[in-house]
Amino acid sequence: MMTLELDSKEVDLEQKDSLKKYFGHGIYLYIDGKRYIDCASGTFNLALGYSAEEVIEAVDKQLHRCAHLSSAFTQEKSKEIFELLREFLPEQINDFWFRDIIGSTANECAIRIAQKATGKSDIMSLFLSHHGQSALTTEISGNAFRRKSFSFAQVNSIKIPAPDCFNCFYSQSKEDCDFLCASRMEEFIDCASSGQVAAFIIEPILGNGGNIVPDPRYFKKIREICDKHGILIIADEVQTCFGRTGSFFATNGFAKDLRPDIITFAKGAGGIGIPVAGVLMRKELNILESWEHSTTSGANPLALAAIEATIKYIKKYNILDNVNKQSQLLEDGLKNLAKKYPFIFNVKGMGLMFAFDFANRKNVDLFMEVAKEQGLILRASRYSFGLSIKVRPPLIVTENEIYKILEKLESSLIQFCEEKEKCEL
Repeated sequence: MMTLELDSKEVDLEQKDSLKKYFGHGIYLYIDGKRYIDCASGTFNLALGYSAEEVIEAVDKQLHRCAHLSSAFTQEKSKEIFELLREFLPEQINDFWFRDIIGSTANECAIRIAQKATGKSDIMSLFLSHHGQSALTTEISGNAFRRKSFSFAQVNSIKIPAPDCFNCFYSQSKEDCDFLCASRMEEFIDCASSGQVAAFIIEPILGNGGNIVPDPRYFKKIREICDKHGILIIADEVQTCFGRTGSFFATNGFAKDLRPDIITFAKGAGGIGIPVAGVLMRKELNILESWEHSTTSGANPLALAAIEATIKYIKKYNILDNVNKQSQLLEDGLKNLAKKYPFIFNVKGMGLMFAFDFANRKNVDLFMEVAKEQGLILRASRYSFGLSIKVRPPLIVTENEIYKILEKLESSLIQFCEEKEKCEL
């Protein structure tokens, strides 16, 4: 049995290693031997679950060659991976910048590109948006709680109301609003900016904001306004990339009318949780010098091995077809639960990126505790009052597993009612 001597005390690694209580396989996470269905896909980065063998083997083989190389030595491999991605990209996207491993810095890269290309400074974003946790991306995100303890003054950030039809900022009905949330963008440009708007950054689905899915017509209107004012569009696909919404990128699927100038990706691109991120763009926007945006681990060999194997895995096993097949089952099941248990409502989502709402945060917290007892790992939204429960299993989930998820959700709702009655007595 392996031991280490630390400060003259012998530590038994077999017994004291706290990570050994966790074991993942497929869509399941075992904690101290108890099995949970991971409906959060890790931290939303386990697109292929815990044990996609081809991805594990690719990373393992690379680990035995070398774990790190400067990005100066991995440019050729980055080009090969970009070529693998080409068939999944919007037609206007034809170049790349792979020097990141997390979404926050990928979004920073996109902002730098937009500012340098346009010679302008301001960045527009949406209420309830989430673009990262670095100083810059926290500043442009549409929430206050991550910023309230700090003073950031790196960029002039203008936020506009999100296209949340269920909780319309302008109190309009969906049938006759004429996308006021989009058309009034011009008033913010004229009255809230410095007149120097470089880019509008948007998530095709506002994940942390409550899983808000804009009407596809919203994207077309936004594109028209940005074209009129010479504003670049950055699609933050950190959460929606690599098949999550049923197309490889949302901007080549339901959000195609956005026609972004720049796309950022991360999270699921590493397949099994390997940190990977990148920026895709129109060729004329590949204007940064190597020293203007780079990270120590950007385009490292392990990340490139993971992303290459993940792309091949998605193709080989028709993962996009599976997402669309299971999506319908999940959506129908969640809507049926909402009819049966009317204290949950506003089922929303696409692909395998769904959510539903409770009336208050106290109920959300109680339900997540109950669901974990029932063997479900769920995450809640942080913004929009934190009322949304997110249901996002790995993209490899099977029909049988979707039914198991729905069964456990219903068991959790039943137990929730019982627990809530006890709390209110």
